[in-house]
Amino acid sequence: MTNAIKTFVLALLFAAPLTSMAENQKAKDGNRGNTVDEVLVILSSDSLQTQGMAMVLSNTMAQKGAKVNVLLCDEAGDLALKAYEAEPLAPKNVTPGQMLRGLMKAGGAVNVCALYLPNSEYSKDDLLDGVGVATPPAMAGQMLDRKMRTFTF
Repeated sequence: MTNAIKTFVLALLFAAPLTSMAENQKAKDGNRGNTVDEVLVILSSDSLQTQGMAMVLSNTMAQKGAKVNVLLCDEAGDLALKAYEAEPLAPKNVTPGQMLRGLMKAGGAVNVCALYLPNSEYSKDDLLDGVGVATPPAMAGQMLDRKMRTFTF
C-alpha cells in the first residue's frame, strides 16, 4: 500500500508542472489553433462603406498572418482599375482602392471575376499590375477547400 501511495504522490508532483506548462503555452497561443491560414474574400457590393469594411478586414487578416485572396465581382471590380477614384473613408481618410493596393503590397492575391472584363468597357490593360482574371475552376477550388474560409461582401 505504501508503494502505491508513493507512486501516486510522485505522479502528482510530475503532472502538476506539465499541466501548468501546457496551460501557459495555450495562453500564449491564444486562439491560434482556431484560426485558418488562408481566406477568400468575395466582394461584389458597390457600396463604398461595404467595400471599405471588406478591405479593412482583409488587411487586418493579412496582418494577423493569413494569406488573403480577393475576388472582385460586378462594380467592386472597379477597385482593381488603375483609374479608380472614390471618396476617402473616415477615420483613416483612405479609399477602398488604396486599401486594396496596400493588401497587394502585403502579399494579398487579387482577381477580378471572369465576367467583369467581358461585361465592361475595360480590358486587362486597365487593371492594376498584379491583378489577375479569375477562372471558375480555380475559384471553385478555393471555395471548396476545407482549409480556406470564405467571406462575402
